[in-house]
Amino acid sequence: MNIPLIIFIILGLFIFLSSFFTVKQQSSFIIERFGKFHSIRQSGLQLKIPMIDRIAGRVNLKIQQLDVIIETKTKDNVFVKLKVSVQFMVVKETVYDAFYKLEYPHDQITSYVFDVVRAEVPKLKLDDVFERKDDIAVAVKRELNEAMTTYGYTIINTLVTDIDPDIQVKNAMNRINAADREKTVAEFEAEASRIRIVAKAKAEAESKRLQGQGIADQRREIARGLVESVDILNKVGINSQEASALIVVTQHYDTLQAIGADANSNLILLPNSPQAGSDMLNNMVASFSASNQVGEMMKRNKPKIKPKTEDHKALPPTPNKLELPDSELPNPEE
Repeated sequence: MNIPLIIFIILGLFIFLSSFFTVKQQSSFIIERFGKFHSIRQSGLQLKIPMIDRIAGRVNLKIQQLDVIIETKTKDNVFVKLKVSVQFMVVKETVYDAFYKLEYPHDQITSYVFDVVRAEVPKLKLDDVFERKDDIAVAVKRELNEAMTTYGYTIINTLVTDIDPDIQVKNAMNRINAADREKTVAEFEAEASRIRIVAKAKAEAESKRLQGQGIADQRREIARGLVESVDILNKVGINSQEASALIVVTQHYDTLQAIGADANSNLILLPNSPQAGSDMLNNMVASFSASNQVGEMMKRNKPKIKPKTEDHKALPPTPNKLELPDSELPNPEE
């Protein structure tokens, strides 16, 4: 067996097989011939000349993300850390520029993000940084697009995903937020208490009104009952004075009965005796009679005033001193 022939066949087979290579999806291969750019090969089975062409590099066409953390100062002198996520990719038409014009794209993008963020954040206060983080992201994207398009990169999106101020500042902000919420809770509790007080006052007012109306109705019915009782007593020959006294005495005994019915009552009625009812009746009848007599006497002794008339003649003035002629005056010597 010819050994050199076998070696030549094996070497030729190896060189032949090395002429073929595959490119994965969403990737591009850079082919150089004798060290000079020759072509760009896309996904699929590709062929190159052995010993002459070589694969210089591979370019990823997928969307990539780079997270950049920047520490900077706000307008109110608060140091914050921002995390900016940059999403970028290389398009097929600019693979040559992306491979040959830029050596380290991640470092380049990071430098631009630092530059833009440290130019925008110091113009804003801490609260404005949280509120206008989208404006910061737009500014970063605009600056990166202008710079990276030259190198074959397209910026898909930029996101400010985290804003982390100093721990003491965060604690102070949390206390402010908690105090504001406690103030809101106190306002709602005060309003609820006011509503309860108003509702209770309205209920008490309505209760007092109904209670007063009930007392008025009760007294009205009592008065109506007294009138009917007096009328019934008058029909049997008892005058109004005696009837009134009898009703008062009856109520007196009713009161004593109600007091005696309560076993837990500590009320002592003084003075009190078995003759108290009769004495009360006699005294009331006597007082009513005396009152009527006084009224009659006042009516009889009331002076009658005559009305003045315009036909009265004027009377001559009455002399204050009686005047006599000198001849009629008595002689003091006689």
